[in-house]
This record gives sequence, C-alpha cells and structure tokens, in this order.
Amino acid sequence: MKVFIIGASGLIGGNCMTCMRRDPDMDVIGSHFSFATLDTEYFNVFDPQAATFDLNAFAPDVILHTGALTHVDYCETHPDESYRHNVGSTRAVIELAEKFKSKLIFISTDYVFDGKNGPYAETDPVNPLSVYGKHKLEAENLIREKYADHVIIRVTNVYGHEIRGKNFVSFLIREARKCEEKTLRLPVDQFATPVNAFDVGALICAMIKDKKTGTYHLASDEYLSRVELAEKVLSFFPGSPLRIEGVPTRDLGQAAPRPLRGGLKTAKIRNEYPGFTFSTLHDFLEEHDGF
Repeated sequence: MKVFIIGASGLIGGNCMTCMRRDPDMDVIGSHFSFATLDTEYFNVFDPQAATFDLNAFAPDVILHTGALTHVDYCETHPDESYRHNVGSTRAVIELAEKFKSKLIFISTDYVFDGKNGPYAETDPVNPLSVYGKHKLEAENLIREKYADHVIIRVTNVYGHEIRGKNFVSFLIREARKCEEKTLRLPVDQFATPVNAFDVGALICAMIKDKKTGTYHLASDEYLSRVELAEKVLSFFPGSPLRIEGVPTRDLGQAAPRPLRGGLKTAKIRNEYPGFTFSTLHDFLEEHDGF
C-alpha cells in the first residue's frame, strides 16, 4: 500500500507518517511545502512537476491531504489566501487522486458547525461562521461532489508531538517551562474535544486498510474549554508562575467568529473500531512528564 502524505511536516501529517512508517504493509512518502524536514520531500500541489521526488513513479494508492491554512484569524482577514490554500489546493489534490485512482483522505474541522449545540455528530447540519470554516466546508463538498473514493475526517483542538510545536498544548508547555511571570487571557466559553494527533494517525492507518469511505469525527471523550485545557497542562508545572485569566470570547477581539460550543461526537468511529481507546490529555502529559 503506497501512501502519499501532503503536509507531512505538520502536526497531523507528521503523526500519520510516524504511524504508517511503523507498518510493514505501507510504503510512505511525506511532503512539505513551506516548512522542510529531513524526512519529507518538497511538493507544491499547484506545481507537481517541481517536486523533489517522482510522484508518477510512486503512483500512490492513497493520498492524504493534511495541508491547509489553519490560522483562523488570518484566514478571516485574507480570504483570497484562505480560498487558495483550503479550497484551491483541495481541487488540485482531487485531480491528482483522479490521475492515480487513489483513495483521497481529507482533514477537516468542527469549524464547519456554528457552535450552538455541540458537540456534533457527522449527520448534524453544518453552518460555518468564519471564512476558514466556510472554505473547509466548501472543500468537503467539492470532494463529495467530484470524487467518490474519499474519507473526510473532522478533528479539533489537535495536540501532540510536532517539530515546530505550533499546537496549543505545545505552546502552553513552552510558556510554562520559561518560568516567567505572565498571564494568558484565554476564552472561558470556547469548548471543544481535544485529540492526540497520534490517535488520529493510528485510526487513519486502520481506515486505509479497511477501505473506509465517508465522513468521520475523531475526538477524545474530553469536552473542555480553552481555560480548562490550559489548567490541565499547568497542573504538570506546579512551580510555574504562568497564570490563566478566563475571559469571554467577545472580549478577546478575535477577527474570526468561533463556534463556542463546538467539538465532535464519535459514536460512528467507536462503533466501527470498538477496541480502540482514545488517549486523554492527561495520558499525553503523564507519558511525557518532564518534556
């Protein structure tokens, strides 16, 4: 099974590559665009011929599209860039999948919902509030319309090991380790279901082998506000002078509207993989205590 990961230098793509390279039945090439790593190849979905490897010779059975512009506030103020990287790139990846007759796996978000009644199941009505959410939903619909052999995976508040440490949990760990007096103002009213990127990678491996199609939500059982999540992290740094101030979202001046009661329900994936247990944030922090 040959798998091509677009965006393998990022959080989800990198963890997927780690999982897949441990599987003897999978031959994996991971790519990067703006951030290079030692074990990824350069690839631009808009100019495949400029790649540093021969995609035609590799001829992937599966294309995993994890690349995106995910800075929600930047997307809100730069809608053209957001469209290019979140919708235009997906259109280009669909063309690649058609060319190689590959299964297409796409990473989406709970931002396709409005956050009034979360957490959400796969069948709940969508209603994105932000430019980012609207563009991710447009990309989802483009895939559904154009390419039958696909899996759309929605996630939110993803954390885990990542070279750049861009995810929120990694950011908090860095701040706590500085031992500097500082107060972080975080939204007390934004709720979601955090998930370890390694769990996402493990399930995607299983779904590829089992030839799954359709839309799936991947999330842990935890339903936390940003403040609660931060407090869990800081509980592992009892000597840190870092402090958390919980404030309403409306007081943060964020450019993009957020789905306040977001998050994802996972009955579908749990029914299909009853032996799989999602890890918790505490599991991750305890396993890597000391960082």
